Amino acid sequence: MPSSPGVSRFELVLEDEAATQRFASDIAHALEPGDFVTLSGDLGAGKTTFARALIRSLASDPAIAVPSPTFTLMQLYELPRFTLVHADLYRLTTPDELAELGLEDHSEQGVVLMEWPDRAGNRLPDDRIDIALSLSSKHPLERRDVVVTGHAALAQRIRRIAALRNFLHTSGFALAERKRMQGDASTRVYERLALNGKPAILMNAPRRPDGPPVRDGKPYSAIARLAEDVRPFVAMADGLRAIGFSAPEIFAADLEHGFLLLEDFGHEAFVTASPPAPVEQRYAEAADLLAALHAMKVPAGLPLRGEAAYAIPPYDRAAFLIEAELLLDWYVPHRGLPLDESGRGEFRALWTQALAPAIAGQQTWVLRDFHSPNLIWLAQRRGIARVGLLDFQDAVIGPTAYDVASLLQDARVDVPENLERELLARYVRRRVETDGAFDATAFSQLYATMAAQRATKILGIFARLDKRDGKPQYLRHMPRVWRYLQRALAHPALHHLARWYKSNVPAFDRL
Repeated sequence: MPSSPGVSRFELVLEDEAATQRFASDIAHALEPGDFVTLSGDLGAGKTTFARALIRSLASDPAIAVPSPTFTLMQLYELPRFTLVHADLYRLTTPDELAELGLEDHSEQGVVLMEWPDRAGNRLPDDRIDIALSLSSKHPLERRDVVVTGHAALAQRIRRIAALRNFLHTSGFALAERKRMQGDASTRVYERLALNGKPAILMNAPRRPDGPPVRDGKPYSAIARLAEDVRPFVAMADGLRAIGFSAPEIFAADLEHGFLLLEDFGHEAFVTASPPAPVEQRYAEAADLLAALHAMKVPAGLPLRGEAAYAIPPYDRAAFLIEAELLLDWYVPHRGLPLDESGRGEFRALWTQALAPAIAGQQTWVLRDFHSPNLIWLAQRRGIARVGLLDFQDAVIGPTAYDVASLLQDARVDVPENLERELLARYVRRRVETDGAFDATAFSQLYATMAAQRATKILGIFARLDKRDGKPQYLRHMPRVWRYLQRALAHPALHHLARWYKSNVPAFDRL
């Protein structure tokens, strides 16, 4: 795969139309709003076939009509993930005519797919993907030789496409049908694969880039102990399976590039109806799973396939505090109330005091996002093995109460207060059954502290997703998270914190 600074390139051979369709699917799954793709090649080289396959893949509709825009010059498609503009410049006589098409109206939020880009002269954007197709007289008519080039910001994307194609080939899934799954708030992309009746999940998780230093020369992700790549996920998945829990089996892994092929747990959720409500039996089983995990003595390090052992990081005071301060950095400004350094210092001091028992108490594996979006019901299994676990790459060594609070104060689901109390009591009973010294009163305080810290963090995250990332859909969860925060702060041990919040943090009790 030859490359130079700002340019990345790979070549491939498409033996027939089916191969062209698979390659078009590879490109389709990698596209994001704002991308610009050019198609070049002589008449009959296969540009129209590729464009049709790409658009049908993006539409998840193999029958959608994709007429050639040779005479209309431009065709617009409203697709599930973005708008796509299919342009054909064959009839343009000068690059100046390009301005009349109005491509710039769609290029920022949509994707542009342009045939005959040579007609555009020097008006092509620096950030783009070029796909050149050609016939060869030495090979069958169906064969196409292809050169794919990524320029500037899209050079890295091309390197990942090439690496992913290689990963799927070596793992035996190159011919699989692929369907992109709905994304979450992270940069990871998931696809559901099917090959000869065998399902799998593809996780495409590029290494997390370091952000700017925010404290002691470290970025937020390092202080908050967030996973930088897929290695923690692999180690934790293998570790959870080794002690009898239902984490996905990993069929194949490319640790360097961040590609995993995972067992597909299916679609059985822990919520039902609309708006979603907890399925009580399943939530109860999840609470039992946590009680079982917390009764075990778990290691602080885990084997990692072909590499040195993975050390699970501690959920230390610095991590808890910088998460909580997301409230000050994003939520409080979002609500239009300034906070001076004195107020920030008081906030940190109060949380340092409140967190002391949690940091000094029993420590265990904290899966960290143990809530309904990351739990799948596996009805064919028995007992707590029916709880399928996902999204635990940010696991840490920390207080037992954290995951219990994550489950029972589900940020995306209304968990009624009476159900929360019932499931909390169920967890405590299970702990007492296995450990006569378990202190239910002390755990109640830890639970309230962890619930308050988590709600504080989430309010900040959802405000950040709206303000920085342009994802206002998370605001609809804010009133729920605010109510959870009030429940937690009602614990007598948190009365100083509750008073500070009342004086300094604007409510978000309605949209």
